Amino acid sequence: MGLFLGCFLGFAIGFGLMIGFVRYQNTRSKTRIDLAAAIAALARMTVQDSRKLLPEKYYPSWVVFSERQKLNWLNNHLQKIWPYVDQAASEIIRNSVEPILEQYRPAILASLKFSALTLGTVAPQFTGVCIVEGDGQSKEIVMELDLQWDGNPNIVLDIKTRVGVALPVQVKDIGFTGVFRLMFKPLVSEFPCFGAICYSLREKRKLDFTFKVIGGDIKAIPGISDALEDTIRDAIEDSITWPVRKIVPIIPGDYSYLEVKTVGMLDVKLIEAKELENKDIIGKSDPFAKLYVRPLRDRTRTSKVINNESHPIWNEHFEFEVEDCTTQHLTVKVYDDEGIQAAELIGCCQVALSSLEPGKVKDMWMNLVKDLDVQRGKKNIGRVHLELLYRPLSADTVFTSSFDPDFRLTSLEKALKQGASSSEKAHRRGSSSTALEKQGTSTTMASDDGVEAHRPQKSGPNNHTKKEIIHRGVLSVTVVSAEDLPATDFMGKSDPFVVLTMRKSQIKYKTRVLTDTLNPIWNQTFDFVVEDGLRELLLMEVYDHDTFGKDYMGRCVLTLTRAILEGEYSDCIHIDGTEAGKLNIHVKWTSQTIIKE
Repeated sequence: MGLFLGCFLGFAIGFGLMIGFVRYQNTRSKTRIDLAAAIAALARMTVQDSRKLLPEKYYPSWVVFSERQKLNWLNNHLQKIWPYVDQAASEIIRNSVEPILEQYRPAILASLKFSALTLGTVAPQFTGVCIVEGDGQSKEIVMELDLQWDGNPNIVLDIKTRVGVALPVQVKDIGFTGVFRLMFKPLVSEFPCFGAICYSLREKRKLDFTFKVIGGDIKAIPGISDALEDTIRDAIEDSITWPVRKIVPIIPGDYSYLEVKTVGMLDVKLIEAKELENKDIIGKSDPFAKLYVRPLRDRTRTSKVINNESHPIWNEHFEFEVEDCTTQHLTVKVYDDEGIQAAELIGCCQVALSSLEPGKVKDMWMNLVKDLDVQRGKKNIGRVHLELLYRPLSADTVFTSSFDPDFRLTSLEKALKQGASSSEKAHRRGSSSTALEKQGTSTTMASDDGVEAHRPQKSGPNNHTKKEIIHRGVLSVTVVSAEDLPATDFMGKSDPFVVLTMRKSQIKYKTRVLTDTLNPIWNQTFDFVVEDGLRELLLMEVYDHDTFGKDYMGRCVLTLTRAILEGEYSDCIHIDGTEAGKLNIHVKWTSQTIIKE
């Protein structure tokens, strides 16, 4: 009996050990298979997939995503052939940059030319390369290469001032970091399978250099150093920085269509800013804004200065040429005016033009940051209010004015749509046909104060005469009610009323005073005769009535763009300056649109 029991126990224990071993092996095998699948999935992950799994704010500062491959082999070969590349590149730079330097030559100088130009013995280093994926339909290959160069070039500029002083100025200590774009286009069946190479400076991350007068000090002549630096930076921006590109034909042919051309216009309405960081020790900042799509001096627009105000209202219009709506941005930089001293940057922001829908007005608030390259930072330094409209050029479009809802229509179609009188129709019909025949005329843009600025427009197959449309009409504003107003009286109540002011015309109306309430109901309607709706602002300020005056609660700033586009709408608007206050309004627009040649 004991022997039988021992055999049974031994068999049971052995069988159990076998089952446990098999299960362990199966579990181990499954774990390995799952791990291999996970590693394979991670290998297939892109940068975009990683960012979807974990937002950037959770990554440590040392984590850097890169889709660019190393180019040690190219750097080794470039170092060997650099003496020959130096000669060819120096000649290309001299021939292409010198005319642009002369174009941007500051008024203080009489002449500006190269007397010596070599790139030195240190070859640039390519730190990465990537292929830019297109839409699959364009016949081109696009490569972007990261480049870094801390060279020892010999660049000497011969400058002559207006007073007859000649100075040889050496450009030294050049440090450059950027991204170059190479485009092989068009792709053809003939070897080497592409017709031309286009190259451009896609992104200029850093460009540092210093000046030294040979045999003297450049600081001895005030203003020369700053003027030269601005000239060189403008020349680089205008000669080779994207969307400008240089074309090198490989197979003989006409490649003029590859040159940079204006593809559209961007209308910008700079409305206001709020909560701007104070840069002054006494009082508030004196803010103004600079706006540009390309950072050239003649393409940068500057707003007026609003003194001692952290919530400025500008209400200014600007217009910019667009050469590539897929890659270009609108940049807004807000400064504090310091008088005779250099202005101090408060903050900046960028809007990608690819985010705009052509022909549709986009109303947006943009948060300001200290640096466009480093977007992190929780400190609030202000916000900017913009209205944007991108109008693409096309062969069948006659352009009208900014923020026009039917910008694709000709003036004749507009006249028919608006039901104008027969005489007005005849006039507009003639104006439309005349506009189609005109080329190379000036583009007129009215500013906030009514002053017109003329900019020459180059003639070409895609140019169109722009008509200025003035949206004249009557704006009916019904102040319905307010909600959650702040208490200003000792009893926890207020006696609110609203003052409505048309910004340009200074027409004012005031609602009646309602006593002892934080949720007043007025239901009062006011009519404003507006001469130019797109360049007007309605300012609605909420006050508390007091025996000895009035106490300011907050305000709402309203553009007339939405009313012109929609005709009639109701809205609930937050009252700036209050924690939760809201103003309920109803707006109606009755138009009388006028087209100016």
